[in-house]
Amino acid sequence: MTRPKRREHTWERRVQLAAHPLAYPFITVVARRGPAVRVPGVGVVVGDPELARQVLLDHEGFRKDGPGSSGALWTPVLGPAVLLNMEGEEHRRLRAALAGLFTRAQATQLCTRVLEPVLAEATERLDAGGAVDLVALTRTAAGTVIGDLLGLADAAGEEVFERGERIVRMVGLRTRKLTPSQVAKAKAVLADLTAAAGEAYDRGDPGSMMARLRAHGLDREQALGLAAAFLLTGTETVATTVPRIFALWHDSGLLPALRADLESGGAALDAAIDEAMRVITPSPAMLRRAARPGRLGATTVREGDRVVIATARCDLAAGPFDRAVALGRCPAHDPKRLWFGAGPHYCIGAPLALAEIRVLLRALLTTGAEHIVRRRAKRRVLIPTYAHLEVTT
Repeated sequence: MTRPKRREHTWERRVQLAAHPLAYPFITVVARRGPAVRVPGVGVVVGDPELARQVLLDHEGFRKDGPGSSGALWTPVLGPAVLLNMEGEEHRRLRAALAGLFTRAQATQLCTRVLEPVLAEATERLDAGGAVDLVALTRTAAGTVIGDLLGLADAAGEEVFERGERIVRMVGLRTRKLTPSQVAKAKAVLADLTAAAGEAYDRGDPGSMMARLRAHGLDREQALGLAAAFLLTGTETVATTVPRIFALWHDSGLLPALRADLESGGAALDAAIDEAMRVITPSPAMLRRAARPGRLGATTVREGDRVVIATARCDLAAGPFDRAVALGRCPAHDPKRLWFGAGPHYCIGAPLALAEIRVLLRALLTTGAEHIVRRRAKRRVLIPTYAHLEVTT
């Protein structure tokens, strides 16, 4: 059966426009004006991948702390020392203390163990000829993994995810700071979960993230702030990514080839995930604050400027979804994975996110999930996603 040309990009555009009906086309127009463009009321918008890396690698010139940065947005809720709002030596030391939790082997082991009961239920339904909503499945999966990591033994995966989602909903692409009432609401939403994480900190469970934070010398309040940061950053992006990857593979006609590859060892799975993530870019923008004057391309940058990296545009600079790359027949367009950032703030949880995505998609391919029977893009959300995406064998 011949599929309509570029059907996968038709649906991806729908997802992006549903989330950001004004910002998505606006950024597209701005990106066409040049690699870096000053936009009044927004900041300096970067749409070129090499300039984006230049910004991300220069952690002294472009910072995540201070007014207008993404770190400053979350500091009132999470505290001053939660990686995403830190720079310098203390940031490096804290990352080093946590790095052992996020090796590929450990992340895969964690996700395989934690997601086994979640996937068993979905597999049983598919084997019986029923439909599974990948949005609901991955929300539960993402919440379950982070809950286990933080020691939230009694919290249901969907509940953990929903708490994080309620907070992320307060933020839009143009949000510069949370109001006092939003900060109070966010802290109230997190209260029960951080209390459970606090108990894990007190117990010092061997091998747990909370035990590592305690051993690193973080006091209880600092450790809870970092736990809350992982809750916010480690659920929404993964849960929105898996349905979009599966839809992209489906719409590009790639599922049969990937299933055959998996049966012969699965050599192409990582390449297919990476190429899909390049195209969908889970986090469409990254923010920095210019700490000193300079230039980005032909654009002058002033100290204090807000720099908006239009990651979605940067990643698409290499072109549309490439089947040959996805099947491992050609080199990756971006082996450095700009969608996870670059430099000192490259996503520390990337191995965990990729392990979770890999475990979920491998299970779907193994069960023979092949048809999308119903889907709808979710409207006006920070991270573009589907409201539901039901699949059958």
